Amino acid sequence: MQLYKLTLAAAAEAIASKELSPVELTASVLQRLDETEDTLNAYVTVTAEAARTAAAQAEREIMAGRYRGPLHGIPFALKDTIDVSGVPTTAGSRLWADRLPTEDSAVTRSLASAGAVLVGKTQTHEFAYGLITPQTANPWHTERIAGGSSGGSAVAVAAGSALFALGTDTAGSIRVPAALNGVVGLKPTYGLVSRWGVAPLSWSLDHVGPITRNAHDAALVLDALAGRDVRDPASITSPNLHGECGRPTDLRGLRVGIPRNHFFHNVTAEVAEAVRAAIDRLGDLGVTTVDVEIPLAEYILPTLWGLMGPEAASVHEHHLQNQADLFGADVRILLEAGQLIPADDYMRAQRARSVIRRSWRELFDTIDVLAAPTVACTAAERSQPELRWADGAVETVTDAYVRLTAPMNVTGLPSVSIPIGFDGAGLPLGLQLTAGALAEPDLLRTAIAYERAYNSSGILAEAASI
Repeated sequence: MQLYKLTLAAAAEAIASKELSPVELTASVLQRLDETEDTLNAYVTVTAEAARTAAAQAEREIMAGRYRGPLHGIPFALKDTIDVSGVPTTAGSRLWADRLPTEDSAVTRSLASAGAVLVGKTQTHEFAYGLITPQTANPWHTERIAGGSSGGSAVAVAAGSALFALGTDTAGSIRVPAALNGVVGLKPTYGLVSRWGVAPLSWSLDHVGPITRNAHDAALVLDALAGRDVRDPASITSPNLHGECGRPTDLRGLRVGIPRNHFFHNVTAEVAEAVRAAIDRLGDLGVTTVDVEIPLAEYILPTLWGLMGPEAASVHEHHLQNQADLFGADVRILLEAGQLIPADDYMRAQRARSVIRRSWRELFDTIDVLAAPTVACTAAERSQPELRWADGAVETVTDAYVRLTAPMNVTGLPSVSIPIGFDGAGLPLGLQLTAGALAEPDLLRTAIAYERAYNSSGILAEAASI
């Protein structure tokens, strides 16, 4: 097997036993990157020489008995909203075309301390404000969208040009592209992973998290990232997270909620059928399924936009006043609309979020994990502007994707998308699992148990076109 096809966990085991060289692994990933980039455009910056140097250093340390852990010598990518000293951070925008950070972000430092090997920065929807990442192609079908805004990170992992990647998630931007590209995307509990040194979009909704080939790999990356950081005002401490995500995956007694409303309304038949089949499989693993009503579902999207619009406009106020013409048209419209939302409406959204969060905490008193679709449909065609549903409803492609992931940003709860197969067109399908605050161990053991029982780890996209 070609080395770039290894999962993070498998590569780490081979590196730890000195059966695999980080230099050879990195060379394989960089070669795969060269083979796929002209078609997929997952990367905005490739740090090939620095990666080779870091891999050689990792190999010397490991051979000398200074093994740092499962990320040591593993090639990875960062979304181009995450700072690395001396490497451009453009955030996909002409406004930051010449920006060169002089300091590493918190997550960059954590991964460097773990010995991981950076191979490059991945494409993003401009300033992470979109669900498409238009410049990047889906590796399963290059005329389909990659999803966003962490589209480049998801495509890199799906194509094998990184063993894992980091993305950001404000309304679904890790989980949506993970679902559309057949990989795993984890949005941790709000505040669990530091956002210091990451371009903000909406400070009360932004998260950083991993995109990986399977849930076990996501747990390994999260262990390296989680921790208190005083530079991020939202940062929190989880006293029992480290190591807990790798505990046994016996699911007997776990209560899995099945939503009666919201999550199965206006989704394609293939999505609904696949997700319900996956839930049945969880039942076969010993979970207790519980029908639940999603509280205040009709208020979630208005609350999300009532928060994100003004906050994003505030973040980019200087740009809007002085260089608005440099924004892409779609992002500029969203930012200008955010400026028009009155302060009292923003405060109403804050109060609504408090009520929604309280009602979801009560929901998770009755269940341990919620199971639902990640997205309403598989990857749309690049030129497709909207979706029409059987009840006559029409919504934009972006609205269709954000609708099922937004609740977890409003509530701040941890959520993961895992692959569960393909639709009739050969496009990946995703199952979204959500748990209570700081319940990542329950969340990830559920995902790991499912993928081990049903061999559902992300499969590398190796279509003829790439």
